[in-house]
Amino acid sequence: MSETVLHSPLEAAHLALGAKLIPFGGWAMPVQYSSILTEHAAVREKAGVFDISHMGQVFVSGEGHIAWLDTLLTNNLSKLAPGQGQYTIMLNQSGGVIDDLIAYRLSESETLLVINASMIPEDVAWMGKHLAPGVTLRNESAAWAGLAVQGPDAAAIFAKLFPGETLPPRNGISKTASGDIVCRTGYTGEDGYEFFCPAENGIAAFEKFIAAGATPCGLGARDTLRLEMCYPLNGNDLSPERSPIEAGLGFFCDLEKPDFIGRETLASQKASGAESKLTAIELTEKGPPPRPHYPVLSADGETLGELSSGVLSPTLGKGIAMAYLPAAHAKPGTPLLIDIRGRRFSAVTVRKPFLKKA
Repeated sequence: MSETVLHSPLEAAHLALGAKLIPFGGWAMPVQYSSILTEHAAVREKAGVFDISHMGQVFVSGEGHIAWLDTLLTNNLSKLAPGQGQYTIMLNQSGGVIDDLIAYRLSESETLLVINASMIPEDVAWMGKHLAPGVTLRNESAAWAGLAVQGPDAAAIFAKLFPGETLPPRNGISKTASGDIVCRTGYTGEDGYEFFCPAENGIAAFEKFIAAGATPCGLGARDTLRLEMCYPLNGNDLSPERSPIEAGLGFFCDLEKPDFIGRETLASQKASGAESKLTAIELTEKGPPPRPHYPVLSADGETLGELSSGVLSPTLGKGIAMAYLPAAHAKPGTPLLIDIRGRRFSAVTVRKPFLKKA
C-alpha cells in the first residue's frame, strides 16, 4: 500500500518555476530550482525564500498552559514575555527526542508551537495524551502556508513589502497589519524570518518575496546551510534513542525546572557525562560527499559509529558531517576515517559550528 503524500499549497508555483520535487517528511517538496550551490550562495550573500508550509502550527491556550508546557518541553517558557520565542525539545519518558521545535508566546493566554512536518501526528497525539485540564490544543497545520526568508538582504525585503511595519527582534514574533505571523527565526545561520499566512494566500506571498529580490531555494540548500551551522535535523541527528545532552543541546534544557518529561535521564547524563556525543567531523582530504549512514572509524580502523548527516560544504569547499561518537573519540582534533562506498578517507573532529560567523 502506498503512503499518502501531502502537497504544499505552493506546489503549483514550484512547478511553474521548474523545481524538482522529492518526498520529505510525508510531503512532496522542492529540493532545488536551479542548483544547490546557487541557492546556497543566494542565502549566504543576499536572500533566499524557502517553502516551509510542511511545518506544523499548533496553538496552545488556556489558563495554566505555560505551566503545562513547562512539564512537556525542556526549555523554560515561563521566562518568556509575550512576543518572545525559544528553541525547545519534546522528550519521551527515557529522555529521547520526540521532536525539536520553537515555542512562541503570542499573549499571556496563548502560545504557538512550530513543529517538524513528519512529527505533526505524533506530537499532537503526545500532547493530547498528557493534556492538563483547562488547556486547549488547536492543530491548524493545514490552514497555514509558511515561508522562510533568509539572508543578509531579508530585512530590506521585508521593509520593501511591508513599509512602515517593523520586524520583531531576534527570536521574537509579531503580526503584520494584515494579520500574518512573522517570526525572527530561521535554520540557516543568517538573519531572516519565517512568515506564516493563510494557505490560500501562500502563492501570492511567495511570488511577492521573489519579486522583491529573494531567490527561491529548496531542501538541498536548506540542508547544506543548516549543517554548516551544525543545526540538527530531527530524524537524522535527533531520535527517540538519543537525548539532547548527547546531541549537545543541553543549553536548551532547563534542569532548574523541578519536573518535565525526560528530566531524570538528562540530569543523570549531565552529572556523569554522556557516553556518546554528536560530533562535528571534517574530511581532511578530497573525496566524494559524506552521506548519512557512512561508517566512522578510528585512526586504527575500529568502527565507532556512522554519520547522521553529511554534505559537501559549498562555503568551505570540503566534506562536513556529524556522527554520534564515544566520548573518548569526540574531542576536537581526533583523527578519524570515513568509509565512503568501500574507500576510507581521512577526517578529523572539530569544534561546532563548521562555519564561524563574524
